[in-house]
Amino acid sequence: MDTMALARDERTDFAELLAGLTPEQWDAPTLCVGWRVREVVAHVYSYEDLGWLGLAARMARTGFNVDRANAAGVADHAAKDPRELTDLARSHLRPTGLTSMLGGRIALTDGMIHQQDIRRPLGLPRSIPDERLAAALDTARIAPTIEGAKRVKGLRLVATDLDWSHGRGDEVRGTGEALLLAIAGRRGIAEELEGPGVRTLAARA
Repeated sequence: MDTMALARDERTDFAELLAGLTPEQWDAPTLCVGWRVREVVAHVYSYEDLGWLGLAARMARTGFNVDRANAAGVADHAAKDPRELTDLARSHLRPTGLTSMLGGRIALTDGMIHQQDIRRPLGLPRSIPDERLAAALDTARIAPTIEGAKRVKGLRLVATDLDWSHGRGDEVRGTGEALLLAIAGRRGIAEELEGPGVRTLAARA
């Protein structure tokens, strides 16, 4: 599986979404509490030019707090308008820096989650290709920054719209997209899932 190619495809779709947004949509709220669309976009690309040394410097500057480090990255792009943020997305279709790690899986997974963070409140659904979605699900459940491993511990996740499942325990069934957002800790997803493990997963959001 060429996950770097999948990441590039996902970023291409993301850039096309951004190019079609209205000024009002750029200032609309997202599933990321406290962040509008423009902040989410800034975050997606805020680690693009950082290597390990750059990351260490940012973390040290923000007291080794992930939330503050994310906020600092967003602040670096705060002055950019929607056109500039769209150009930023178009100029980084191929992941670089930290997002290129794990063969592009970081960019693929983070970008997919955040694209849905934007699309859902705006009422702009899409059909995510199965191969991309399965790769993102595999990454999300083990990525330290997503903390998916502790949310899915003791549960069996089963996608109802693609050939993907993971784990043992009380079952949680739903679309791959819903499972991905639940793994990522997004609230309000439980109603899209079913099975004896839903209550446990929802409590861990």
